[in-house]
Amino acid sequence: MAERHVEWTDAARDDLRAIAWHIAQDSLDNALAVADRIDQRAAALAMLSTRGRIVPELRRMAETRYREVIEEPWRIIYRVDGSMVHIAAVVDGRRDVRAWLRERMARFKVTAR
Repeated sequence: MAERHVEWTDAARDDLRAIAWHIAQDSLDNALAVADRIDQRAAALAMLSTRGRIVPELRRMAETRYREVIEEPWRIIYRVDGSMVHIAAVVDGRRDVRAWLRERMARFKVTAR
């Protein structure tokens, strides 16, 4: 299997920064370790891009292009497009993902105008 290039969207980078910032309020070392774990899990998608499952909440809406891998408790949501893997989001798996999707879509609609 050919190696793919992993690219983070701006939104996914913002998600990772927010996670690290939140954790850093208690421990900078833990924040850096968590960010590194998430980044490494995403980087591994270069070789194993189809190993993630289709995002269940999106599958119910007939959207099957997005997959996810878990770096407990976070969900790394991505899309494979030819030789590219696009990291779309990093979501806390303890959150209601449907509510998160509505929030993200509302924010997109506001900024897309």
